Amino acid sequence: MAKFVGAFDNKIDAKGRVSVPADFRAAVAGASFDGVVAFPAFTGDAIEAGGLDRLQEIQAMIDGLDPYGDEREAFELAVMSQARKLAFDADGRITLPGELIDCAGLNGRAAFVGRGPYFQIWRPEAYAEKMAEAQARARELRGLLHTPNRQTSGAGAP
Repeated sequence: MAKFVGAFDNKIDAKGRVSVPADFRAAVAGASFDGVVAFPAFTGDAIEAGGLDRLQEIQAMIDGLDPYGDEREAFELAVMSQARKLAFDADGRITLPGELIDCAGLNGRAAFVGRGPYFQIWRPEAYAEKMAEAQARARELRGLLHTPNRQTSGAGAP
């Protein structure tokens, strides 16, 4: 089930503090860590974030790779060494470290973008561009989506 849905635009203050949308905070409520884990995203100039369980899922995927392989080393360095645990303050904010702000090109505003099991934080203008591309591509690919239990009638007819 998707935990993080919707998109929200929030202000980042001079200290790098930004309010995490209430729906996103609720999605990680009750976990062993009262906050989120964040690292530079692979899919653009953004920050990927989610609960501690998301980082554990990624670690499990990395653990499945050859212990001495180049692929494992790349993922360990790109994810695990750059991941930051960001605790919520009393107002539901996190403080984004400078290196994460820089990797996403954030400039005073942050677009929180739900991606189901995780969310991303984008510079709002970059997110708008990415969204326009994604919507156009999704329209092109719409035929790939099917109802899971859809009955078919006849040979090859939906």
